[in-house]
Formats: sequence, C-alpha cells, structure tokens
Amino acid sequence: LPTVIDSHMVLQRNTPLTIWGWADAGEEVTVKLGGSSAKATTGEDGQWSVELPAMKASRKSHSMTVTGNNEIKLDDILIGEVWVGSGQSNMEWQLKSTAGATEAIKDADFKHIRLFHVPKVKAPSPANDVVADWKVCTPENIPAFSAVLYYYGKKLHEELDVPIGLINSSWGGSAIEPWTIADGKSGGMYNGMIAPLLSFEVRGVIWYQGETNVLQKNGLAYYDRMKALIEGWRSSWGQEDMPFYYVQIAPWRGSYGPGELPALWEAQAKALTLPHTGMAVITDLVDNIADIHPQNKLDVGERL
Repeated sequence: LPTVIDSHMVLQRNTPLTIWGWADAGEEVTVKLGGSSAKATTGEDGQWSVELPAMKASRKSHSMTVTGNNEIKLDDILIGEVWVGSGQSNMEWQLKSTAGATEAIKDADFKHIRLFHVPKVKAPSPANDVVADWKVCTPENIPAFSAVLYYYGKKLHEELDVPIGLINSSWGGSAIEPWTIADGKSGGMYNGMIAPLLSFEVRGVIWYQGETNVLQKNGLAYYDRMKALIEGWRSSWGQEDMPFYYVQIAPWRGSYGPGELPALWEAQAKALTLPHTGMAVITDLVDNIADIHPQNKLDVGERL
C-alpha cells in the first residue's frame, strides 16, 4: 500500500473512497472496511485500485484488511475531514518556533486529529509514493509539524466535532512554479510531494506562499501562476470545486523591490475571482516587520 493508506489515517467523509496499491500481475485483491468490501485484479503493471462507498464521519476506530497472496491489516482508522497544507516557509513553519509554543505543544493532545508530514522531495516525473506515516496528534508528535495547518485543523475539529486529517506538504523558500502543472508539464515538488497523494480523497487545500515570487518580481503575473496551480490541482484530484484557501502574505521590510509586494497582493486578491477560493488577510498580525516569518500562527490558522 502507499504510505498515505495506513493505520491511524483519517479518511474523507461523505465521498466514495479510493484504495490502491501494488501486487503481482494478475493477483486478486480484496479490501474490507466498515462492513463494505471491494475486489480488483492487478494489471500487468502491478497496480490495483478499488472504490469503497462513502462513509459518515465517525470517531469510532475502524480497521481495514487488504487481502491478496498476503494480508495487510490496518487499524485505528477514523472518518472525518482531510485537508492539505502547502506552500513555502510560513506554511512549513514548525509549531515549536512560534509565539506561545510551549503552551500550545503541551495542550496538543487530540486523539482524533492525525498528522501526515510529507518529506521534501523533487522528482522529474510524478512519483507514486512518499516516505511518511500517519501519527496521532500528541505533544510528542506536534512540535515539528506545520503550525498554520495544525491551528487550522484544531479549529475545524472544535467547530465540526469530527476527526481531522492534516497532510503537510510544504517547502521553505519554494516559488509557486515547482508546485504547478502548466503547459502539460509538472514541477518537481508537485511530482514528488503532491502527485503521490492524488488518489487520496481530501476536502480541500490551504496555501501560504508568495514571498519568493515577490523576490522574483512576478507582480501581477503571479495571478496566472495561482490560477494554473489551483485549476491544475483541482483537475488532478478530480474535484473541480475543491476549496482552496490562501494567505495574503505579510508585509516585510526586507529586500523586496519597490512596489513588488503591492503588485503581488493585487494578484492574490484577483485570485478570489476563481470559484471556491478564500483569502486570509494577516497584515495586522505582524509582530516584527523585519521578520519575514510572523510568529503568530494561531490567528493565521484560525482566519483560514
């Protein structure tokens, strides 16, 4: 099985579920979950895939068995909401390095929030797996996880009262282009860190990126890149109306060229013309204009 299908995962509620993996050519595979089962026969390429019926949100722990020539048993599976967090360093920024980290880490004991941290990998073509695993949200597992994504998921968990699965796939310093599909070509970060997840059902994406593109002086052209990113990911995930929420990047006194930040802000605002998008404004949350990484990530996550 791919690593994103494992014990402790959260599966997206209210949508048919794709389960996939690899086996010997011609091997029959049976997948059982929550009273449902499905069968597939592996093709010559060694790949198989089945679809299980949609399930309602549940804090009840489910188990899954995948049986072919061998049997794999997964346990502690929950049904709820699954969100992807991506972008550059302000999305990657670890909880332990933020304002109020000590208390936040101590309080991060949520057995129904699950964390999946995708390692940094560029690939020349779309990869089929990542080296990662699902972990329960505990004070031991949370310190190095994305602060913005954690606070976002915590807020959802409190308001929706359902399990939450959080997939962090971000890379500090990255421009938008390596995450994008454009002109039939996909970028190295998309290939290595997004493509392996595309059969896994998710509710939506939160995105915090743009500082590098200000430095590249992309200005209003950043809108076209955002449009390509959003439409490309939606198409790849097979969800034309997948929610895509993003952060208007914070002001910074550093080495941005004159007028470059307002131009990128305008591009970000224009992206709101794309359906099912939303933008969190955080200008007032900057505690140090000389720091490109505002330390208050709690309010950023909650505004998203």
